[in-house]
Amino acid sequence: MNYAEIKYCDVANGPGVRTSLFVSGCSHHCPGCFNEIAWDFNYGKPFTQDTIDSIIESLKPDYIQGLTLLGGEPFEYSNQKGLLPLVRQVREVLPQKDIWCFTGFLFDKDIIENMCKRWKETNELLSYIDVLVDGRFVEELKNLNLKFKGSENQRTILVNESLKSGNVILYDFDK
Repeated sequence: MNYAEIKYCDVANGPGVRTSLFVSGCSHHCPGCFNEIAWDFNYGKPFTQDTIDSIIESLKPDYIQGLTLLGGEPFEYSNQKGLLPLVRQVREVLPQKDIWCFTGFLFDKDIIENMCKRWKETNELLSYIDVLVDGRFVEELKNLNLKFKGSENQRTILVNESLKSGNVILYDFDK
């Protein structure tokens, strides 16, 4: 797996101050995508254990709330396999930090009904993610007033609660 960028002290991709990892590779190719350069799976730098160590170190200060995975597309199968060592280690070393993930795939239709049945990696990756923002970016539905998403079709989902209930449970920004 390659990655396009790591943003340390990011405040745009989830609540609080975060470390955000932008993976390379995306097959969605949404018109108007803010990160079109990351569509190429070969773009950027190789994702290594040194990269993981740097991310873990960046998450250690108390003022860092968590990790955000975005891209590119974290749920491309090759990226799932690449991200698993990172999220395993984050949960092991820093279990109090939250993990957010942005995907163009739909949680219920694409990930649960398809990917989880095809790949064991998907189930494991989901088990580490607290909040998933799902749905492709749709330029005609772009809304700059939305919190942590670009278009009105996208949902902010509490993953563990949704998995337990069997229904999509949305994140409540007013809590």
